[in-house]
Amino acid sequence: MPDKRQQYSQLIKEHAQRLGFMFCGIAKADFLEEEAPRLESWLNAGMHGEMKYMENYFDKRLDPRLLVDGARSVISLGLNYYTNDLQQDPTAPKISRYAYGADYHSVIKEKLKELLEVINEEIGEVGGRAFVDSAPVLDKAWAKRSGLGWVGKNSNLINKQSGSFFFLAELIVDLDLEYDIAPTVDHCGTCTRCLDACPTEAIIAPQVVDGSRCISYLTIELKNEIPAEFQDKMDGWAFGCDVCQTVCPWNKFSIEHIEPAFKPKEELLGMTAQDWHEITEDTFQKVFKNSAVKRTKYAGLKRNIEFIK
Repeated sequence: MPDKRQQYSQLIKEHAQRLGFMFCGIAKADFLEEEAPRLESWLNAGMHGEMKYMENYFDKRLDPRLLVDGARSVISLGLNYYTNDLQQDPTAPKISRYAYGADYHSVIKEKLKELLEVINEEIGEVGGRAFVDSAPVLDKAWAKRSGLGWVGKNSNLINKQSGSFFFLAELIVDLDLEYDIAPTVDHCGTCTRCLDACPTEAIIAPQVVDGSRCISYLTIELKNEIPAEFQDKMDGWAFGCDVCQTVCPWNKFSIEHIEPAFKPKEELLGMTAQDWHEITEDTFQKVFKNSAVKRTKYAGLKRNIEFIK
């Protein structure tokens, strides 16, 4: 007879699949001993740039039991966002595939909320919190621990069957569950395509990304002017960047997502280079309604478009 932990874990994984998640893995809520010196070194080197919030809650980033009282398990989930649809004008400013549809934060939060409700209904009262990029949680470390994949040289989590075009999210709960055995094999081998292809040379060593040089940081997180040293190095990206994922051989296994909310907006994909350069605030609000692109605001997007001219 399976024990309760096994039954509960199976139930959670079945409901996660029903909600559209591509992956669900579970790890014991514990101190991330391996990640502690890496995070400290990264912060001390200033690779977080203007993201000063990364300096906050250092202890909580490394121990989920400080985030959720009585935490016993970290449930890691992956939601596919890959699409073969691309912007139609090859000369237009580019935005990352993940921003083609609705903002993933709100889409995933709704799914996590429903999953937590199901857990409470079918298992009993369980204390827990949902996390989607919004709190000090090292999501890739937890996804790796729960067997969802390995951290590639581009610092993205890579799954052998599905590549890396998926979002990560977590439920941290005060419930004992059956924990997945994490594979320790790194399948990057001698490949250095992501390091070689990065337009701004942000991947300074395997699994070490200087965030202050990353195009995603420069076009989204950076609130001041983009430093002049990156002129002509942005590869046409106006919001985010997909280069280190596009060149990764494992992404030949990526499959089209099935999430209706992520369906690309036709008017977005159809925008010409001229449309982008002449974009008004009204058009911005219309095209990017409920989109992650709203994070950079109209002024930020205009700054990016002007910089990559």
